[in-house]
Amino acid sequence: MALTYDEFKAIEARYETGEATELDLAALEPYRARRAVLLASGFGSRMMPITINTPKPLVDVNGVRIIETLLSALIAIDVEEIYIVTGYRAECFEVLNRDYPMVTLLNNPLYATTNNISSACVAKNHLRNAYVFESDLFLNNPALLKKYRYRSCYMGVPVSETSDWCFEVLDGRIIDLHKGGSNCYHMYGISYWSEEDGEKLEYDLQECFDADDEVKQRFWDDVPCVIRRENYDIAIEECTFDDVLEIDSLAELQEIDARYRI
Repeated sequence: MALTYDEFKAIEARYETGEATELDLAALEPYRARRAVLLASGFGSRMMPITINTPKPLVDVNGVRIIETLLSALIAIDVEEIYIVTGYRAECFEVLNRDYPMVTLLNNPLYATTNNISSACVAKNHLRNAYVFESDLFLNNPALLKKYRYRSCYMGVPVSETSDWCFEVLDGRIIDLHKGGSNCYHMYGISYWSEEDGEKLEYDLQECFDADDEVKQRFWDDVPCVIRRENYDIAIEECTFDDVLEIDSLAELQEIDARYRI
């Protein structure tokens, strides 16, 4: 029997304090994060020349590859399946298999001519009970990733104004996604999808991609948050700018890691 939200939170609290019983763990099992999809096919042109030979997610920041901050956090919550969708210099990602045998590499042959919706389509069969990430995010706070999730959600930072991608939110639910806004949530490309919503995404992503050439140039998040938003009930999960670093340019990388300063 499905738990109510209040029942879920009560059992989750017992789990986090180490007081969960076997019955509690059995009740939480349908809400366990089982897999993750990391979208890592892009070029990272704003970080040139670093990305000429190294895909942006594999760039070393203070001794750690960007993507490894996500992988380590996923392993810590016992995620069993991890899929990385590659494109640009796909062969470079094979180095991860040595230390992360649970990783499966999926190739996106359309990465150079479409937006990342094509990468989401490549992984569309793996989105149930799943985290989905942009793979160029440096995760400072691994506690953002919880082992159990009651519902689908995106991570976001409340802001009074932004020129970046942001969510409009009403009563804790995402009602729109667009670039620039006020009294909204700065968008991070970290989301979680329930079994039910992952099943819907499998269908909606591919249908939207196949139906319209314009959609092929959009971000995958537009499908659940804009194009087909009536099909989804997506919560916002508040975080802070200290939790995740978005390293979008060489200048930002140099500011964080002095080794890249000339």
